[in-house]
Amino acid sequence: MKKKAAAIAKILDEYFPNPNIPLTHRDPYTLLIAVLLSAQCTDARVNQITPKLFSLANTPYKMVQLSIEEIKKIILPCGLSTKKATAIWNLSNDLIQKYHGKVPRTFEELEELPGVGHKTASVVISHAFHLPAFPVDTHIHRCAKRWGLSKGKNRLETEKDLKKQFPQSLWNKIHLQIIYFARTYCRARGHKPEVCPICKQLPKTRQT
Repeated sequence: MKKKAAAIAKILDEYFPNPNIPLTHRDPYTLLIAVLLSAQCTDARVNQITPKLFSLANTPYKMVQLSIEEIKKIILPCGLSTKKATAIWNLSNDLIQKYHGKVPRTFEELEELPGVGHKTASVVISHAFHLPAFPVDTHIHRCAKRWGLSKGKNRLETEKDLKKQFPQSLWNKIHLQIIYFARTYCRARGHKPEVCPICKQLPKTRQT
């Protein structure tokens, strides 16, 4: 399995050698908010909305000066605006009350914040603090199964499998590489395994 993972990592390096996180941000707090907004929303849409939001409030202290309704109006195009606006205001308040306005650096503390799940915490850990983490979204979950790297029934199980297959030093980069690769060559719909640079090298049973 690790031999296969190494071969896949080599292909990913060829196609996406230096991937950047697609969400525009300037610090851990703005990244946290951007990732929260990205749930069931495209990164491109989030990047259209956050400049307006962050021009008004790019710190927890400024965010709580806005009302939930004001936040909701700004982030409306991202979907789930009531839920997300409430979470943004409440987590900003928690950061002030518990962490002096700073974003905590541990999974346990991050996942206690309103609206912050494991995947969101993983992205912040990985790209705000540059600590080893392997965020798994639907793209990665799909490709891991398609490529025979995991039989995980959910994203947490897939994350555990992928962490075993790839060296820890690659986690922060390779999860982005898989996302970009999946969007470009290994899509959920209209997938053409005979064209995909990875799938065409796998047994046919892994090409669905």
